[in-house]
Amino acid sequence: MNATAIVPSPELIHRFDVPGPRYTSYPTADRFVEAFTQEQFAQALAQRSDGAAAMRLPLSLYVHIPFCESLCYYCACNKIITKHHDRGAVYLRYLSREVDLHIAHLGAGQSVSQLHLGGGTPTFLSDSELRELMAMLRRSFTFAAGGEYSIEVDPRTVDAARLALLAELGFNRLSFGVQDFDGAVQKAVHRIQPVEQVFELVASARALGFESINVDLIYGLPQQTPESFDRTLAQVSELRPDRIALYAYAHLPERFKPQRRIMVAELPPASAKLSMLSRSLAAFQAAGYVYVGMDHFALPNDTLAVAKRQGRLQRNFQGYSTQPDCDLIALGVSAIGRVGATYSQNAKTLEEYCDYLDQGRLPVVRGLALSRDDLVRRAIIMALMCQGQLQFESIDLAYLVDFKNYFATELEALRGMQEQGLVELDDTGIQVTAMGWFFVRGVAMVFDRYLQADRTRARFSKII
Repeated sequence: MNATAIVPSPELIHRFDVPGPRYTSYPTADRFVEAFTQEQFAQALAQRSDGAAAMRLPLSLYVHIPFCESLCYYCACNKIITKHHDRGAVYLRYLSREVDLHIAHLGAGQSVSQLHLGGGTPTFLSDSELRELMAMLRRSFTFAAGGEYSIEVDPRTVDAARLALLAELGFNRLSFGVQDFDGAVQKAVHRIQPVEQVFELVASARALGFESINVDLIYGLPQQTPESFDRTLAQVSELRPDRIALYAYAHLPERFKPQRRIMVAELPPASAKLSMLSRSLAAFQAAGYVYVGMDHFALPNDTLAVAKRQGRLQRNFQGYSTQPDCDLIALGVSAIGRVGATYSQNAKTLEEYCDYLDQGRLPVVRGLALSRDDLVRRAIIMALMCQGQLQFESIDLAYLVDFKNYFATELEALRGMQEQGLVELDDTGIQVTAMGWFFVRGVAMVFDRYLQADRTRARFSKII
């Protein structure tokens, strides 16, 4: 499926100009409840360690490093702005306690095939602190050969020597936060980083042998125009990273205080955002990238594009992934994990996070135990988001339901989307069309029972 040469009509854009989840999980994180306890999470960990089949499946690890030296106005991440780098050493001590608590339930030495350090700014940590963190993780887990070990990098915080250290520590994938190369846009969002700096860092990373280099871009930022973003697209195509993540900026100043510094009058209108998206699709296709889906592009030989072709694509809290659908252990303040049929989230403030660990308790403050209905709907939504298609029989057999009867209301809603050219329906399943890829979140939303019961969705970013 390829949406790169297709532009939706103004009528479709207006119809789907609504907020919607990104579906890095289902149910989405806004449905987590404080009634989900640390004891329930501990039980899920114990059940994994007791289950022979689960033990054979590798884990995914996410570690959240919340510190940043400066504030980016668009940012919606959980972060702590500070220039006091000594805070990193204290934080690592608490991370070590959290790891120990997990290992007490899981047992040491479980296999890990995916690690992601996010933030905040993981490269806020010093060289010695990064060494300490990786040594701590390797003492507790067994890192599988051929796994994906990635770290988010603020180009302003590293040089070639630091990239060499990351390679030495076992990282084989880098994600550079670029957002936009235009100087006026960078100034408007308080993130100045010269084009030359990023090009030099990518060249160094390639020389060091990193397997995959990703660049993050955001469209819809203040001062952006389709023409200015064209220049960034051309520069990124010249840079030629292995992967590109292209995100739509969601302006939610009532939820994210840094965004209150952005002038609403400087934000591009919805029509300009759509133009940026369409031009991006065309530019990256012309440069030889595969449109993986929703917000990801990859060169044809990158493992993400290969997984897409082979129908092995997965989706988790970090976005699209090539790894098998596996348990995710999340470490650090505000981190979200998944173990078995549960989701969990750590305390969102550093004070509360540390307080729990001082008490010798897991810092989980909310989460969700998934119902049977949640599980079947999650399978459907992830199939649509990752493969763009679904066979009714696969759901019938896996979850012992009669799809057509169980989801009769949803199928009726999809018939309206079929008339608009977004999906194709027959007696065997659902297929998202090339046009439908623009609105795949909207297709998935049809199966979201929570949204159907609660139509107030202002907490989400818009589909376009």
